[in-house]
Amino acid sequence: MVADKILLVTGGGRGIGAAVCLAAGLAGYAVAVNYREKAARAQEIVETIRRGGGRALAVPGDVAVEADVLAMFAMVDNELGRITHLVNSAGISEPRSRVDALTEAQLTRLFAINVVGSFLCAREAIRRMSTAHGGTGGCIVNLSSISARLGAAGSGVHYAASKGAIDSMTFGLAQEVAPEGIRVNSVSPGLIDTEIQPEGRIEKMAPNLPMKRAGQAEEVAAAVMWLMSDAASYVAGSTFKISGGL
Repeated sequence: MVADKILLVTGGGRGIGAAVCLAAGLAGYAVAVNYREKAARAQEIVETIRRGGGRALAVPGDVAVEADVLAMFAMVDNELGRITHLVNSAGISEPRSRVDALTEAQLTRLFAINVVGSFLCAREAIRRMSTAHGGTGGCIVNLSSISARLGAAGSGVHYAASKGAIDSMTFGLAQEVAPEGIRVNSVSPGLIDTEIQPEGRIEKMAPNLPMKRAGQAEEVAAAVMWLMSDAASYVAGSTFKISGGL
């Protein structure tokens, strides 16, 4: 067991985030499961981890709202202890639209969650992990997307751009905080069979992929777990594609 490892997963109540929470709980991490709306789902994950003998906590908060982020980290501090690991998994892809059909409000909301939220959470994690702030080091894993490289023309250029920002953040932040004991990396999933996918998209796209199938959230979680582990102790600033050959 690794009881001294305290992990916060944003967007931990569903999809890839939920898979990371469950895998980390099984591996002995104390897990804070962040959610914005799906309280019952988050609590179910917490109870599953606790039944396995682990420590877990459901933490409400919208990562796009600074006050929520501050409250979220304070709750983790008080209930679990000083965070050592962060997975920035919270994100949205809606609306799926051409650029010429987007509104300013839609763009602002998407970038607030996908980009600003990741920065705010990374900031608070660094303030706790960094040796420059009295911490003992730590690890941050961001969730990017293969869309950042492919562009997602016709339905998600805005989403792809937000994930391109995450790639830049990952590389730059890794260089900034590596001397302070923090490793920053990201995973870049392709088509993953989670509830974020619109109805029928998996069936339509999977046959065109090199591996002829969509990935599973657990396959992405396995890569996240490796990046957080001591086995990846010399890995920083990297973006790992998990995209079935794309």
